[in-house]
Amino acid sequence: MAERKEFLKGKKGITFLDLFAGAGGISEGFLQAYTPDKYYKFILASDINENCELTHRVRYNHQLGLDTKFLTGDIMAPDFTQRLLKELGGQEIDVVTGGPSCQSFSLSGRRKRFDKRDNLFLHYLNVIRTLRPKYFVMENVKGLLTKDKGHFKEAIMREIRSIIDDKNVPQFLVYLDKMLSKSASTFVKNCIVKKVQMEISDDDKSEHARSEYFSYLEGQFKSITRKIEYRLSKTDSKIATIRHGLNLLRYTDEREKISSGVINLKTLADVDNDFFVNGINSFLSLIDDSTIINSILSALDTFDAFDKNWADLNEFRDMIRLYSFTLDEAFEVVKQYAKSDGSSDELQNLLEDLILYRVSRPIVINSSDYGVPQNRERVIFIGCRKDQELIDEIPATISKEEKVTVYEALHDLDFIANGSVETHYGDRNIIDEYEPLIRRREVGGHITDEGETHTFAEWSKIGRLSHRFDFEEEPFYVKSIDDLENNLFCCEPTVLYNHQTSSQNEDVKKRLQVIAQHGVYDSTCKSELSRLGLDSNKRNYTVLNPKGQSPTVVTMPDDFIHYSAHRAMTVREMARLQSFDDSFVFQGKRQTGGTKRKSEIPQFTLVGNAVPPLMARAIANTILKHIK
Repeated sequence: MAERKEFLKGKKGITFLDLFAGAGGISEGFLQAYTPDKYYKFILASDINENCELTHRVRYNHQLGLDTKFLTGDIMAPDFTQRLLKELGGQEIDVVTGGPSCQSFSLSGRRKRFDKRDNLFLHYLNVIRTLRPKYFVMENVKGLLTKDKGHFKEAIMREIRSIIDDKNVPQFLVYLDKMLSKSASTFVKNCIVKKVQMEISDDDKSEHARSEYFSYLEGQFKSITRKIEYRLSKTDSKIATIRHGLNLLRYTDEREKISSGVINLKTLADVDNDFFVNGINSFLSLIDDSTIINSILSALDTFDAFDKNWADLNEFRDMIRLYSFTLDEAFEVVKQYAKSDGSSDELQNLLEDLILYRVSRPIVINSSDYGVPQNRERVIFIGCRKDQELIDEIPATISKEEKVTVYEALHDLDFIANGSVETHYGDRNIIDEYEPLIRRREVGGHITDEGETHTFAEWSKIGRLSHRFDFEEEPFYVKSIDDLENNLFCCEPTVLYNHQTSSQNEDVKKRLQVIAQHGVYDSTCKSELSRLGLDSNKRNYTVLNPKGQSPTVVTMPDDFIHYSAHRAMTVREMARLQSFDDSFVFQGKRQTGGTKRKSEIPQFTLVGNAVPPLMARAIANTILKHIK
């Protein structure tokens, strides 16, 4: 066992699992975090891609000697939760982390409508409903906050507040029935009660509640149509629209299967920005709850034979709208009736007992505030179980003046030549102008003379887990899981991994040099490149500023140009900008072309998609300070 006994002594293990784990940035940061009396016990990680599993197994099982499990699978698969529970074997989980894939609403690229990844957060929250950890963390791009004019963010908040404590359901339902019996019509009472039961019951009971809900709606509709001419009730297209719309709403499961299948087909076929996309999106919109409900309401509002002042018509309209509400939105409706009943305080107390998780607001954080040499803004939602303290911020661990610069992070790796692979540290290129940027810090980045201090580069070499682990196996690289299981990996002594440059021809080297001299890839730079016959089809190049922080690290290495070498970055340099230790080896292929990046997840993609470990460390330490 590589874990040091002196570190574990006197500390309680806080169990955590990492979903959408990717390369392991969150996992790495959580293992670095600890307080005098607590540390994190890494139980399981999961991702859909096999290379993520390979990278995890090499790092956490072989290098660090942990018995952490890895579940390779699609969280959207029907059997995922059961597989997860089987792997956990009854183990209670204190903290769950995860960053549902965010490409469809990232600010760094075009957004795709009806992308299946938009629904990943719902599957993530379904796992939370099952495991009921003390805290959970959901991380994503800042662009999520403005998606659909903020409605997506609100949907996430409402879904979190819709996770309930099962043991308090009976008491709430007794109150609800009693209160609505006094403040609402029988029809409205029945619909609201069934709506709540739909949202809080298991599948069989939920389906039964849905069936009864639509029985009440259809009963009310029959009552309304009796008041109009019989011929209209049977032949008018607007009446037919209402009747058929109710049928479409009733068959929710069937519509969801169709939508899921079409979205999956759209993803598999890579349908986007073509002649097919609008038609497919129109069909998906057509069978969506909101479109069906809007069609029903439009038919109601434009059917002239209806008396628009009928109370039962207005109630019918309100209860149709109610069907698409989240549980949290349904509670807002209940609050209006409780107000007229005079029992708002009683309802509020019951809701505080019923709602399992609190979340104050989305928290926007920047990785550079936590010792990472990169400006990477992310939004996190921290769900706090009702018996735990609310967390509404992740305090910065360093000041603005202490931020780590690109030069401080990369200066000792600038010895590699064009088209080279380096496995040992070499003699670096010293740039006198930037040498004062190299400063000694404690492990989290704070500049101090007290305790153990090193430069950022030295910490990367020493490792930020050295307080807790001795390597059970030295770092190594392997191509595949099959090779790992058959011990087919290189055993030659290697100090430095993932430090390889592409072999660039003279035109590419000259192009990057021109861009670097301009400092920015703007119209003036492009004009000079064109004059020299060095045009590029790439939309973006960024010359790294040695005196500042890098922009958000992405999955394409040639998006960045080295500040002095005028070349693309290596995997190890990108990993440094993310704050990974040098001993963290990214496995599998270095890079792949075109659409293969989606399925093979090469090293550059593993690095670019990762959560910076030092930022994850700050999140983890904040939770440790609050968790009971």
